[in-house]
Amino acid sequence: MKKLLLLTTGGTIVSVQGENGLVPAAKAEELLSHLSGLNQSYKIDDIALMNIDSTNMQPEYWVKMAETIYENYNDYDGFVITHGTDTMAYTSAALSYMLQDVDKPIIITGSQIPISYKKTDARKNVSDAIRFACEGVGGVYVVFDGRVIQGTRAIKLRTKSYDAFESINYPYIAFITENTIEYHKQINVTKQKGIKLNTSLCTDVFLMKLHPGIKPEFFDSLKNLYQGIVIESYGSGGIPFQGRDILAKLNEMTECGISVVITTQCLEEGEDMSIYEVGRKVDQSIIIRSRNMNTEAIVPKLMWVLGQTKNPQEVKKMIETPIADDITLQNDEEAGKIC
Repeated sequence: MKKLLLLTTGGTIVSVQGENGLVPAAKAEELLSHLSGLNQSYKIDDIALMNIDSTNMQPEYWVKMAETIYENYNDYDGFVITHGTDTMAYTSAALSYMLQDVDKPIIITGSQIPISYKKTDARKNVSDAIRFACEGVGGVYVVFDGRVIQGTRAIKLRTKSYDAFESINYPYIAFITENTIEYHKQINVTKQKGIKLNTSLCTDVFLMKLHPGIKPEFFDSLKNLYQGIVIESYGSGGIPFQGRDILAKLNEMTECGISVVITTQCLEEGEDMSIYEVGRKVDQSIIIRSRNMNTEAIVPKLMWVLGQTKNPQEVKKMIETPIADDITLQNDEEAGKIC
């Protein structure tokens, strides 16, 4: 019999109708009571870490989750975290960086409809998460609507549908049906040397989505506020240099010691700044390339890396080094091969 630890953080899954709309309120005991009819081949304990709408999720709460798992790691076979869907992908990526060499499953799930409602997806998602937490595979994963997604690759694409999350630029790990778990990606199941905890974060990170007409002067206001900037640019990752010269401002920021990461607004296939002039004009010896990472992984990774070092070249090296399969493009030639 597997011994699991359930960590609750709030979210839609435990929400009830309040005076101003849905608000997290139900406790872990109520959540688990809806699963009483399942064939239980596990023992599950629970800890209530917080009870918030995930819109209110903060990096400091990621640290609390990581520390709790680390403190209880030797006492349990697997971990399930219930979480609101809106920032779940950021949390799953953040935990993938703060907890490394993990040889037990850390599963994050939630729902689009509260578990107390008749037509809810919560019971399926929680039961699937528990089933996968009993599998004995290492890593951080999102389990949602029967899909198992690498923790650094999940993105919420839909606001209401049950199939809210997809795996971007990476295969689904597995699909969970009523009777089986069908793996689509081999997972490392070897015993690691021991889990590593590193929760040092620098939260001075800004995410910007470029749009035609953005004022270059806006970047001046960021220089004294942030240590790292993530730019969601267009297409393959080009930066405007005509009319309104954004490229010059990014160069100014790097000269000030600010780390700048370039990604793309396109969800699939990642950036490739080697194709067009607007990409090749970017100084790739200084600017950090994201390859085919998700924005939801880039932001917490940059916070985590800046928590280790402020040296721009070290930051660049660490961001561009794959962790927990967050990057699969190793060179420009591979960029056109992702499907």
